[in-house]
Amino acid sequence: MPGPKAPPVDLGEDERQELLALIRAHKTPQHFSFRAQIILHLADGHNAREVARLLGTSRLTVRRWRRHWLARRPCAVLERLHDAPRPGTPATFSAEPWCQIMALACEPPADSERPISHWTPREVAAEAIKRGIVETISERHVGRFLQSGRPQTASESFLAQSHAGGGR
Repeated sequence: MPGPKAPPVDLGEDERQELLALIRAHKTPQHFSFRAQIILHLADGHNAREVARLLGTSRLTVRRWRRHWLARRPCAVLERLHDAPRPGTPATFSAEPWCQIMALACEPPADSERPISHWTPREVAAEAIKRGIVETISERHVGRFLQSGRPQTASESFLAQSHAGGGR
């Protein structure tokens, strides 16, 4: 016994042409092209099962993109093909404080009157709070951030060779 009929996807001629242009463009990311194909097939009157078979995907994917497309009618065509915002906590700090913290970590600790030879995440966090860059930040957060800015695979010997002129 069939379930309720899915809402139709009605496209204006401008929307149809924009979707076709996205599919034809060589620089369109594949996920946008794929989503545009789903919408065009649905607009041509195919049901979710037929579209899924034509495009080699699941009916659930087709249904999700139909629902997503119809829910975002006021948006431009390309915006309607974007993923929905992901749940989760927004970023705690903007780029500016991170740039200031990175600059701080590049300064010699002696310039900040710290009796250490090298910065540690704890010292960087404390100095960032002292300077008013951020109200609060954990040393682990600073450590993860600073770690992400370092090359992960370069060994000391490779770096020594490149500084000595013997690089690859």
